[in-house]
Amino acid sequence: MPRRAGRRWLAAAGWAVGCAALLAFFIRISLDFPQNSDGANNALQAWDMLHGNLLLHGWILGDVSFYALELPVLMLTELFFGLSVLSSYIASSIVYLLVVACAVALAVRGSGGAARLARCGAAVAVLAIPLAIPYGLWVEIGPPDHMGTCVFVLVSFLLIDRDRMPRYIAPLVGVILCAGQLSDVTVLYIAVPAIILVSAYRMAVARRLRTGDGAIALAAAASVPAELAVRAVLRHFGGYLMVAPEFALAAPGKWGHNAALTWDVLRYLFGASRTPRVPLHGALTIVGLIAVFAAAAGLVAVAVRWRRASRAEQALCLAIIFNLAAYMFSTIPRATNSHEIAFVLPAGAVLAARFLVPSQITARVRAGAAATVAAAAALVPLIAATTFPAAAQPSDDVIAWLEAHHLSYGLAGYWSASATTQNAGGKVEVRTIGIHGTTAWTYNWEMDAGWYDAARYYANFVAVENSYPTLTVQDAERAFGRPASIGSVPGWEVLVYRENLLTHVKAAPLPRAE
Repeated sequence: MPRRAGRRWLAAAGWAVGCAALLAFFIRISLDFPQNSDGANNALQAWDMLHGNLLLHGWILGDVSFYALELPVLMLTELFFGLSVLSSYIASSIVYLLVVACAVALAVRGSGGAARLARCGAAVAVLAIPLAIPYGLWVEIGPPDHMGTCVFVLVSFLLIDRDRMPRYIAPLVGVILCAGQLSDVTVLYIAVPAIILVSAYRMAVARRLRTGDGAIALAAAASVPAELAVRAVLRHFGGYLMVAPEFALAAPGKWGHNAALTWDVLRYLFGASRTPRVPLHGALTIVGLIAVFAAAAGLVAVAVRWRRASRAEQALCLAIIFNLAAYMFSTIPRATNSHEIAFVLPAGAVLAARFLVPSQITARVRAGAAATVAAAAALVPLIAATTFPAAAQPSDDVIAWLEAHHLSYGLAGYWSASATTQNAGGKVEVRTIGIHGTTAWTYNWEMDAGWYDAARYYANFVAVENSYPTLTVQDAERAFGRPASIGSVPGWEVLVYRENLLTHVKAAPLPRAE
């Protein structure tokens, strides 16, 4: 007994060290790209919550709130590191670590010994390959954009993947699905129907309704009205508003084009798109394609042995199909929005690992070789990703200029405003506006209405980032007139005025709320 307990402690220590090492890799890799205003707005929301505005009163969010996971993680990192770009990098890395941990936990279910290590390495490898391609960072460890949603889905699949179903499992799954939907409606479209269908299938096979599967199906269905009730309570007490998601079915004539786009986006998601000037790009592209086909083979293998597959395997396959179908048959597909099918990556990693590595490997030589190959496959892309230089923030120079000229509150276009505010640690605050014709409007997306209160704030400059044409010097002059002076900073123009520009900014009509 003491020997067995010692082995468990040793295994736990090994997993802890592995998680710490992965987190260190993720944080270093996250530095490769500058923060943008999407992520900065999430950081500002978390900062507001940390300072007492837990319901985000006055905020209009986008079509995804990230309220139940990413924002709390950001609050935690900001508690230690303040309002800073580093806080966002660490938070995104923690969230991706949670995704990887959940995927590994599902991948190693039912395995032991070297096979367990090999499955772990295979799953991590699939999830690490995209990090070695610069564009992959945006989906995996960039600003919140659906990847964190996978935690709710994977944890719920972990909970139902058991032979005996304790009574607490069903309500716990319901709570997790409710929280997931509160954060991201994607959970409603992929996780809830997958769990209900798997449970219904198993009840049909057992020819019994009063089973653990029946309780799980009921909890999953109940999570939908429960989330609506939670949102209603939040709104009643003055909580945040959200822009309603835009979703429409594509015309049948577009489905072929969408299918081709879906394949391109899948390769993009798995790091299987050729990218010159990236170390080992040819090899990584091949390995990425192997990962795609291994995930597909894993899905087919589960379908073939469907009656013997576990609940989690069945749910993973259905959720992948639902995610890809909702994407391909809608008007969503574009070459640059692989985040819309982010769940396919960790789910595919689980299926690929379970397909490539058997549950038990008895031969010692074979076991050692499998574990070594899997570990190398995981480490190589992680090490390759750390060779990229850390990125400078585009707003570094303009922040220094503004502070030197004692300018602390101003306006800018969307992609420049909040990123500058976060990078300045709040010492310089820049708020988003949109200019149409000669009128400046508030920008009702990821914003706090209080930012534009002329009685509280005095905005006397407009910062124009030359690389983003959404707001130009000419736009600013049409809306606010000629400035008293214009400061030039590399990549920026700063128009300085002798009046409060907020008095000229009109409140835009509220968007169609969810």
